[in-house]
Amino acid sequence: MKQPRNLTRQRKIHIASFRLNPDNWMISKKQFDNWLIVHRLTGSTRIIPAP
Repeated sequence: MKQPRNLTRQRKIHIASFRLNPDNWMISKKQFDNWLIVHRLTGSTRIIPAP
């Protein structure tokens, strides 16, 4: 698993808007129209639209 990095405030707000706890998620891949986020503990992935 990748080394977790702290999210910026705007990224935390964006992840929280999807009813996810930003403390438990990290951004794995940023694409033009979506983000691949990975749960820090379980390793499950989700794709959310980019802001």
